[in-house]
Amino acid sequence: MRINRLALTVAAAFATVILLAAGIAVAFAHGSTTSSSRPDPLKAVRSATARYHSLTVAQGNGYALLKDTAGIACIDNPGVGAMGIHYANGDLVKSGKIDPNKPQALVYEPMGNGQLSLVAVEYVVIQQQWDAAHDSPPELFGQHFMLTPDGNRFGLPAFYSLHAWIWQNNPTGTFSMWNPTVSCTAAATGSGSSASAPASANPDDGRPLPHAHQPR
Repeated sequence: MRINRLALTVAAAFATVILLAAGIAVAFAHGSTTSSSRPDPLKAVRSATARYHSLTVAQGNGYALLKDTAGIACIDNPGVGAMGIHYANGDLVKSGKIDPNKPQALVYEPMGNGQLSLVAVEYVVIQQQWDAAHDSPPELFGQHFMLTPDGNRFGLPAFYSLHAWIWQNNPTGTFSMWNPTVSCTAAATGSGSSASAPASANPDDGRPLPHAHQPR
């Protein structure tokens, strides 16, 4: 009798091992392991900025058209890609803080129908202000911010910045500076230029606020 009970126990244990192994195999096959079920850190950002698909709503929340010193609004880099048209929030830039759900700038692509399509967000902090309160450069979503030095096309002090292409796929990377799928063609032909929007995002001195570009 004892022998039979021992045999049944061993058989049950063996069956359990087989079932567990089969379950693990199915999980891997369907990509349902713990590592693949991590929450998307950009999901909350999409939720927080979805309302800014409406340019009117963005402007009503303090975002204003950003131009460089040459009066150019749509920023591109022929042969590499484009960024698009930036709308920056002066108060968020001057805060010197990084909040994933409150990007300092919104990035739009001019469309052929004269509208602007939200494609990305951008986080910006002035280097001097950030370094005075931190021991290392800013990071977000596991990404290091890019440093744009003095002498940039906006005539502004050095600043840190990071793009996140959350509304338009970027084949070169979600956090790349340039997006080859974005174009300024419509802006160059006069469409989607938003000429009626404010020319500056800085209410204090009328100078445009920074965004992530190396001087050209």
